[in-house]
Amino acid sequence: MINFADLNYLDVKKKFSKIFIDLDRKKLSMRTNQIWKFYYQKGYFKPSLFSNLPSEIIKAIENKINFTRLKIKKKQLSKDGTIKWLLELKDKNLVETVYIPSESHGTLCISSQVGCTLNCKFCHTGTQPLVKNLSSNEIINQIMVAKDELNEWFEQKKINNIVYMGMGEPLYNFENVKKSVQILKDTNGLNFSNKRITISTSGISPNIKKAANEIGTYLALSLHAPNNNIRNSLMPINKKFNIKNIIEDCNHYTKENKNKIFIEYVLLKNINDSAKCAKQLSNIMSKFPCKLNLIQFNPWPGVKYTPSTYEQTLKFIEIVQKNGHIVTLRKSRGDDILGACGQLKTASERAKRFSSFLKN
Repeated sequence: MINFADLNYLDVKKKFSKIFIDLDRKKLSMRTNQIWKFYYQKGYFKPSLFSNLPSEIIKAIENKINFTRLKIKKKQLSKDGTIKWLLELKDKNLVETVYIPSESHGTLCISSQVGCTLNCKFCHTGTQPLVKNLSSNEIINQIMVAKDELNEWFEQKKINNIVYMGMGEPLYNFENVKKSVQILKDTNGLNFSNKRITISTSGISPNIKKAANEIGTYLALSLHAPNNNIRNSLMPINKKFNIKNIIEDCNHYTKENKNKIFIEYVLLKNINDSAKCAKQLSNIMSKFPCKLNLIQFNPWPGVKYTPSTYEQTLKFIEIVQKNGHIVTLRKSRGDDILGACGQLKTASERAKRFSSFLKN
């Protein structure tokens, strides 16, 4: 039985046309709009709550479509207000979702895969092998659960931005991420604009260009090194898609979408935080419109890297700014619950890796 959140609006309409064969086009559109809004605007996930629908329609959709949410296995609250949920999928795999509040807005960090293939050396998630790509409903339902938990349906909006920066590489799960973005952007549903959604990538070259044409949200590039030698040692994906490739792709993306790209750069002591590195990074930033998000490294058990010192961080920022670029130092949030950038990891069994992945 298909999950409702695996369908964008047009998919729902097509599905309903097969279920409700006796409805004319006008009534079909009306029922589609009603159910879409019940689910995405009011948060109802039981057809019995879909008021003003005839009982035969409720019964029909109950037999054909699944509206259930993901299960919360564990919830952790950080001292800074960050919330991390460990969510159980239908197949018992686990993913993590993080809500990061601030004075002016709230950001929800969602996952796109169970585990990751990239094996970035400084990232905790990278130590967990890829188990599977998440379906559209497994992505969207992270948002629905967070809205339930934050009681956002009938109160002031608390989730202002969605970032695909959780577990996994979004552009290696392109079609499901694309479908989830279509659902997020629907004005009759969750109603997030392109500028409220950011997709992060470690530089999957062919899919950056594809995303420019087919997805169109903000793009965040996890660069983390100013040259190929350092990046090869930190991020094995660079051996396949190197910095030259990335510069070309980012140029294309900014021309198509007219928005600056966010460069994500985690500062590692004596690895990528030198004055020379700052100058090299400034040179890369001059190649396409972008802003720099510097990230304080968040250690996790067993990692060999340490955070750059405060003094060296300030020197790094000063050099990049003097070269005419915008720099933001991202404050670490939720590190006491391993909910900060690069710390997400679940305990899904390695044995499920191949069998689960082949099914998707």
